[in-house]
Amino acid sequence: MNFDPAVARLIDHTILKPEATRDEVGQVCAEALKFEFASVCVNSFRTKFAAGELRDSPVRVCTVAGFPLGAASTAAKVAETLAALRDGAEEIDMVINIGALCGGERDVVRSDIQGVVAASHGHGAIVKVIIETALLDDLQKTVACRLAQDAGADFVKTSTGFSKAGATVADVALMRRAVGKSMGVKASGGIRTLADLRAMVAAGATRIGASASVRIMRETAQETARETAQETAQETAAETEPY
Repeated sequence: MNFDPAVARLIDHTILKPEATRDEVGQVCAEALKFEFASVCVNSFRTKFAAGELRDSPVRVCTVAGFPLGAASTAAKVAETLAALRDGAEEIDMVINIGALCGGERDVVRSDIQGVVAASHGHGAIVKVIIETALLDDLQKTVACRLAQDAGADFVKTSTGFSKAGATVADVALMRRAVGKSMGVKASGGIRTLADLRAMVAAGATRIGASASVRIMRETAQETARETAQETAQETAAETEPY
């Protein structure tokens, strides 16, 4: 089957459910190697295992910090980040201090992000900042994005996938407007189809977090097959037309 590699390169193939076993994480890594996804995103406990499974491949290891609530101390998030980096993480998806943001403590939020950014960038890793859009109003979403930008993060990300809702096209568009062209925007949470993915990309997403990644890739292959069949039928029809 002909899968679309451009779609694969957008996807962080994700397994963050708390009950995920070693074998399930191994399966996700094998799928990522098959399709050459951008990364595999795992909880920090599985970082070393995932790094071993993905060694010498183009698939990066992504780990979460302060996940899923964002309510841990900055010191705890930094410690979790440093441990993950030692274990082989190349990307860190951190959750902001949501309560501090909602309470107007902007300096706390910025400093929290800066701590993880400094630790990550010091080891050559990138940082995606999860703002948990489902818990924020539009002004708070904009402020969160700009604080992440001020703190030197590489991406802003919509959702953990563990709150009351995931990514929406409107939120992705808002986040893209907030950060302009200088940062990546990751849409995550509830993206289950190729149509979902394309809608998020059209709104401004440059990375997609999904656990339905294999299904999405199969859709790309089915689409390619349909297009090929249509082209073949048109060519056959043209060849049989009378002169």
